[in-house]
Amino acid sequence: MSRTVIFDSPVLLGFDDMRALIERVSRNQDSYPPYNVEALGPDHIRISVAVAGFAREQLRVEVKGAQLMISAIKDQGDGAEREYLHRGIGMRSFNRAFVLSDGFEVRSASLAHGLLNVELIRPEAADEVRIVPIG
Repeated sequence: MSRTVIFDSPVLLGFDDMRALIERVSRNQDSYPPYNVEALGPDHIRISVAVAGFAREQLRVEVKGAQLMISAIKDQGDGAEREYLHRGIGMRSFNRAFVLSDGFEVRSASLAHGLLNVELIRPEAADEVRIVPIG
């Protein structure tokens, strides 16, 4: 079965990396951990990820190109000696990926009350016109 992808259009040149990035992110169907994406303004976004039980040292926020990756490594020894009557807090390792729009930058990340908050901003772009010389 073949599927039509918008990036296969001959007028969209040089978007191979973006296509690969979207396909990689779309494969991540796991809903763990839960997260919110808030629009705090036209150029300000906050991503809040529920990370209850994780220490700051176990969390990682990484930006590579247009991809924001939030990950956590949980020690296997934590809670091994405990006997749970009910275990509803899922504290397993995870990788959560987000695709950033052009111009958005990660301003900061903070951990408070079991939430990892990542602040994204889009600095005001200068309306620069560039003349391309004809050779």
